[in-house]
Amino acid sequence: MAILSGFMKMPCNNRETFLEKIRARTTPDKARFISDSDHSFSLSMLNVVNRLYKGPTEYSGRNVMIRTHGQFATALAALALDGVARRILLCPADIPDAQIPRLMQDGEAELILTDADIDVKIGIAIEVDIVALPRFDTEWVLFTSGTSGLPKLVLHSFASLTGPLGDGLSPDQPVWGTFYDIRRYGGLQILLRALTGAGSMVLSRTDEKIHDFITRLGNMGVTHISGTPSHWRRVLMSGVAEKMNPSYIRLSGEMAGQDILDCLHSAYPQAKIGHAYASTEAGVAFSVDDGQAGFPQSVPNAVAPRPNIRIVDGTLRVRSSAMASRYLGATAPTLVDADGYVDTGDIVEQRGDRYIFIGRREGVVNVGGLKVHPEEVEATINLHPAVAMSRVWGQPSPITGALIAADVVLTPKIDGIERDFSDIRQQIIAACRTALAPHKVPVRLIEVSEIPVMTSGKIERHHA
Repeated sequence: MAILSGFMKMPCNNRETFLEKIRARTTPDKARFISDSDHSFSLSMLNVVNRLYKGPTEYSGRNVMIRTHGQFATALAALALDGVARRILLCPADIPDAQIPRLMQDGEAELILTDADIDVKIGIAIEVDIVALPRFDTEWVLFTSGTSGLPKLVLHSFASLTGPLGDGLSPDQPVWGTFYDIRRYGGLQILLRALTGAGSMVLSRTDEKIHDFITRLGNMGVTHISGTPSHWRRVLMSGVAEKMNPSYIRLSGEMAGQDILDCLHSAYPQAKIGHAYASTEAGVAFSVDDGQAGFPQSVPNAVAPRPNIRIVDGTLRVRSSAMASRYLGATAPTLVDADGYVDTGDIVEQRGDRYIFIGRREGVVNVGGLKVHPEEVEATINLHPAVAMSRVWGQPSPITGALIAADVVLTPKIDGIERDFSDIRQQIIAACRTALAPHKVPVRLIEVSEIPVMTSGKIERHHA
């Protein structure tokens, strides 16, 4: 690949790298680890990674894409390159090979670091002459988690990524876990919390079954853990939820309905449970820890230094120091509006003294000219005690264009007692008729054994 030009490579010596933060906060009496069970990163490895700061390297001042099979290799490589590379592109493992050339072009990547011969590429076991390398304020490029098509490339800085970490959620020697991939925004935030806050972290392995990961999280004493509501529904359906005993649970990435918050409180009564609003573009905007769905009316009225929140035409908009600076690529859209706000595309509705998330602007089902947000209907269906998870979609109709249908996963049987889905179906429909407008009531409910969840942790949607 030809080396791209047209940008400046300006050294910056003013800020502490992630690796330096780890070294400064790690002492013999505070052991730390980053582990996926096959590998374990510890203080003794810092000197190995640190060699990139001591010798000539092909990565100095370059734009580097990291694309590895497992998360552990990505974490190690990112630590080594921060402050050395001009820009790091964190490529999730599920990105198709065919999309890589275009994404490298959009992100101006000059080199790609892969699992092939990775020990050499990140400087392990290489003796080098000690020279002074320029320090760069490395840019971080994250991929959006869209449901289809080419993901957008989102440019973050050290400051925007670490800004949300000063929210007071920094207990003594926590053991972090996450169901997110660390190559996505939600997972990277947890990795950075562990690395910069004297904590440790348990990573999932590629293709690891959720019940195996939960068991391992429990065995390694996880105290703080995050995931999407869909992740947590799968935890509660796994049959091994009791294997771990966290003291803090955070949900983000999807709308956190009252049902999942209540179920988690029941399953983990000792844990503090919160849900955060965050996206790759907007960063972490706010978090809510009162056990209620949605967020208080006071949040949009918060003053600096908290993020600025606006509700415009029912859509949540965010402006803060934690948001990304721009999209990358020749045809990339503008990230912010004229006032500097990110239009999140999330629809909210004020109910009493709270705002409730209704759904995504682009995910509506059109029923005879009336809009239906699948998430709003799912929130009602999921309140049924026998429902573990649901997915609402548009069933094609020659008259109205679409009708509302839903896939439903039931909770595990209690004492092996069979349940009649026809009775449950009627109960769900009755509840929907009470809570929703007529055009939002499902005309078809289908019992399924599982609902696909993407690697981003979000429900895989299909539309009419």
